[in-house]
Amino acid sequence: MQSNSTKPFSYETYPTNGVVSYFSMEIAIHPSMPTYSGGLGVLAGDTLRSAADQGLPLIAFTLAHRKGYFQQHLTSEGEQMEDVQPWDPSDFCTEEAVRTTVSIENRTVHVRAWRYELVGRAGHVIPIYLLDTDLEENNGWDRGLTDHLYGGDSNYRLQQEIVLGMGGVRMASALGCHVNVYHMNEGHAALLTLALLERQMGGGALGEVTDSDVARVKSRCVFTTHTPVPAGHDRFSNEQTLRILGGERTARLERLGCFKDGMLNMTLLALHFSRYANGVALQHGKVSRAMFPEFEIHSITNGVHAPTWVSEPMQQLLDQHIAGWRRDNLFLRNAIDLPESEIQRAHATAKEALLAEVGTRTGMVLDPHVLTLGFARRVATYKRASLLFTDPEKLVEIARQAGGLQILFAGKAHPQDQPGKALIHSVMETAHKLESDQLHIVYLENYDWVLGAQLTAGVDVWVNTPRRPYEASGTSGMKAALNGVPSLSILDGWWIEGCIEGVTGWAIEDGANDADEAAALYRKLETAVVPLYKGQPEKWAQLMRQTLAFNGSYFNTNRMIKQYTRNAYYPHTMVQHSSVEEPEYVL
Repeated sequence: MQSNSTKPFSYETYPTNGVVSYFSMEIAIHPSMPTYSGGLGVLAGDTLRSAADQGLPLIAFTLAHRKGYFQQHLTSEGEQMEDVQPWDPSDFCTEEAVRTTVSIENRTVHVRAWRYELVGRAGHVIPIYLLDTDLEENNGWDRGLTDHLYGGDSNYRLQQEIVLGMGGVRMASALGCHVNVYHMNEGHAALLTLALLERQMGGGALGEVTDSDVARVKSRCVFTTHTPVPAGHDRFSNEQTLRILGGERTARLERLGCFKDGMLNMTLLALHFSRYANGVALQHGKVSRAMFPEFEIHSITNGVHAPTWVSEPMQQLLDQHIAGWRRDNLFLRNAIDLPESEIQRAHATAKEALLAEVGTRTGMVLDPHVLTLGFARRVATYKRASLLFTDPEKLVEIARQAGGLQILFAGKAHPQDQPGKALIHSVMETAHKLESDQLHIVYLENYDWVLGAQLTAGVDVWVNTPRRPYEASGTSGMKAALNGVPSLSILDGWWIEGCIEGVTGWAIEDGANDADEAAALYRKLETAVVPLYKGQPEKWAQLMRQTLAFNGSYFNTNRMIKQYTRNAYYPHTMVQHSSVEEPEYVL
């Protein structure tokens, strides 16, 4: 087993009055562990890294995903092919001795846990438990329940959510963890509330629920929703819940108001049992309150873990000029005084590394002096990856005016998302048609943590074109900002809060349709981005410095986890005792 800790883990280091237990279907734990698919998992991983840096008493639960999400391969015609990503948890984790069980379709399913020790900057350890059903005691189907992230059909998904939510609560108890706060990162873990309710009632599915029982569970749960549209929330039919969860549990959830339009709604379940709920950006909080007006839903804007996403040359620059930026990201505000020439050099080094990686992957030689745009994210139709190609002739003209233009795309479409796959095909088909001496468009396959870091550090402008209001937050542009890379984006998600026009980037104005917004995108490129990049390098360096100082200092998980601690986890009292290194948190 590969060691990932600088000191032995012990539960004795945690306060006896309880810890926060963080539940997420996916967590980007380590670049070599395929336990995440995209933004939700990366956000979860960055949250835990900052929690470890700050010494927060926290543990986390996810699934092992032994066969990963998928390895993406793209044909020359733009067809996406998928391979499994098998990995062995024993290469990174320690197997716990204890076991627990859950009931699925009246079968007893045995669950074990693998512990990964995430170490913060000062040595604080946060254990992440990867739940695993690949045990001899289980039948063949049940052994595969923790194999695929977002694989299978909705039956498979509901069974996975039982393992995560109910199995996670029971595993925490089996491990001897004193959990005070349960944090559900999205609705996938909402069934943990059912496990807590049954424990409150003495165990088992039978019995009448009292208001006191609900209040006791609610006092310990917080919930973060990431989904801005009703169709995006996990929902399961009455038939499925009856068959998979059982009749008594299904009837209980119906009586408690967790069904909507005849379906078990996991967001509704989580909201019913949470004393605190939040969206992941100011705008997303508003959208969530409109969807669920009967609940109080706050906003805590997402962030990213700065030391993970700042490129090595930029880290060296910050270490030289801004002491303490790793400990307190607010010190990045002082980047406003960084020498412009040094910012330019740091970015040039990161850009050269990115273009070298493009050359290795594709054989294409790109010019480090040419304006390079980046567009990389999960491929979904609402993100409109092809908006840049609405008027090909206009894009070619802008490339000519700029003295050359390079556009780098990356992103995976879910294996069952045919429109998403078609979008990749369309982008690559258009790229081949528009390829010229002055316009190079490259689609990089198998977008992951490592490639994402290279792209956000090495491009000149980060482009984002979601259809409003479908972008809950978005974090890729935050990673770019930490490297001084400005955004050119639709005013949705985090960019509503981060855009200072001409200072941290540019807004693409709202239009009546896609064509209007494409025209606004071209207009900004033509009148603002290209003239500044091509003709005023000193002002471009100032723009980079401002982007890092203003947006990098705020849109980070260092700030975000402090907001969760003060507003969601421990809103009442935080007491510091001189006899211990870490604060004791009291509800």
